[in-house]
Amino acid sequence: MPPTETKVTWKLRAADGALTRALAVEHQLPELLARLMVLRGQTLETAPAHLARSAQGLHEPDLMPGMEAACDRLHRAIVDRETILIHGDYDVDGVTGTSLLMRLFRMLGADARWHIPNRLTDGYSFGAHSVARARETGATVGVSVDNGTSAFETIAELAAAGVDTVVTDHHEPPLPHPVYGALPHAAAIVNPKLDGSTYPFRELCGGAVAFKLAWGLAKKISGTDKVRPDLRQFLTEAMAYVAIATVCDVVPLVDENRVFAHWGLKALRTSTNPGLRALCAAAGIDGRPLTAEDVGFQIGPRINASGRLGSAERAVEVLLADDVPTARRLAAELDELNTRRRTIEREVLEQARTQAQALMAAGDPPVLVLADQGWHQGVVGIVAARLTEEYGRPALVIGLNGDEGRGSARSVPGFNVLDAMRGADGIFGRYGGHEQAAGCEVRAVDIEAARAAICERAKSILEGAEHPEQELSIDAEIAFGDVTPTLMRQLDRLEPFGAANEKPVLLSRNVRLAEEPRLVGADRRHVMMRVRSGAHVLKAMAFSAGHRADELVLGAPLHLVHTPRWNTFRGETNLELIALDFQVGDDPKIS
Repeated sequence: MPPTETKVTWKLRAADGALTRALAVEHQLPELLARLMVLRGQTLETAPAHLARSAQGLHEPDLMPGMEAACDRLHRAIVDRETILIHGDYDVDGVTGTSLLMRLFRMLGADARWHIPNRLTDGYSFGAHSVARARETGATVGVSVDNGTSAFETIAELAAAGVDTVVTDHHEPPLPHPVYGALPHAAAIVNPKLDGSTYPFRELCGGAVAFKLAWGLAKKISGTDKVRPDLRQFLTEAMAYVAIATVCDVVPLVDENRVFAHWGLKALRTSTNPGLRALCAAAGIDGRPLTAEDVGFQIGPRINASGRLGSAERAVEVLLADDVPTARRLAAELDELNTRRRTIEREVLEQARTQAQALMAAGDPPVLVLADQGWHQGVVGIVAARLTEEYGRPALVIGLNGDEGRGSARSVPGFNVLDAMRGADGIFGRYGGHEQAAGCEVRAVDIEAARAAICERAKSILEGAEHPEQELSIDAEIAFGDVTPTLMRQLDRLEPFGAANEKPVLLSRNVRLAEEPRLVGADRRHVMMRVRSGAHVLKAMAFSAGHRADELVLGAPLHLVHTPRWNTFRGETNLELIALDFQVGDDPKIS
């Protein structure tokens, strides 16, 4: 069952009118596009690059901290035929970055191997498994992807075993270690977020940092800033990996992330890589222009599926496959794993909702902290994200295995969940992540203490409020008749959409239902409507709104907050709306 309905406040965002008009004139934009850009932080200075999406907007790899030392050590390893071990993370970011570097090292004739920890048995980042794999392969150089900045002890142990570690990462540096100091004693640490970094853009994902290393190494091998043609071609094609990582790690799609996503989506569509082609075919998105949404909802979950259920090896293998039959077989296996993942996720979500309803009935906590034995650790992050969306407050979901638990948290704007874990007086074991998403270890006996500590911190940060008010921010009002293919072609200039460059949220007043709405989906949780104004009729999908279907009345004025999109189904592409919320009655309530 869905949660009890929480009222959402509609708020029409205010935009700087003078700047909107100036942008519209300067770049010959419709006023709506200029308004959307202003609301997403664009200025007269940044707008040209934002609209151009040019590859010239990528920053030189040499500007990244640790890049020179990293390239020197790896170049020497390639020349001397040392064994290089790539140590990636088990999510999309780590898997794509690992695959990118493996393909580069193979192309360069290096002796390279790879290792991805098992989520269930090894946990996140470096550990004893890392040292064991290095010894097994005889590696003398290790390269991390999407982790390592906090791996003080293991990097020291690897160094003692004769392994130099090159860290590529994008996570915030940890608090200083009592023995090793501010950072692990690695051969190099390539991370745009290091203290003192002057790199122009901090918000890269791990796969993008790995790409920067590949670019820097290509320049060193070429002996000049002008990369030799074969390596330049490799980097161009590798943008497909970076686009997948960038979209799926939900980093802001601005600055060079926007460039990576734009050109990477083009590279993905035209890629001859058997694994990428097989994944697109399995997802049903082959042979058409691709969007960030395609990557986030179709490609990403398939790559993530094997890592969520244990080992991410299948995901790396499909991206490294060199022949079509192998790639198709592995992509089919990932498809099956993704189906299993969805089943497990549904079961855990329903159980977590039951717990959440009980907590809400007992006291309406500002943060949902939920735990149970047997909840699969590979899906707790997805479940936390769903609960955060449904209940409008942070959620920490913990899967227990006996006395030990591993959890994943998702948050809302204004509440730094990572800081909350730091301030919980040692209740959590290992933890890490970002402001809006973090993972942790916690003992079963400490669950209540963790709940109390995080809720207390949330109340203080949220100024005593029981939970953040749910607010739906509307970018602009638009006449329903103006939602047309012409509008969509104009909005294409703002693609790719994603974090910090969100899809437009528009309000159309006083439309009507063209026919009775229908409940759709396996569990009839979604509402499909046909909405009209005069002769103009469009399909609108309201996801997870089945419990509100009775509010929709034929003939009554309907005010719809929506995002327009192209939908391709069985080879036919049509304009439709994603209905984010609706009100029925004479006048919508807007603050």
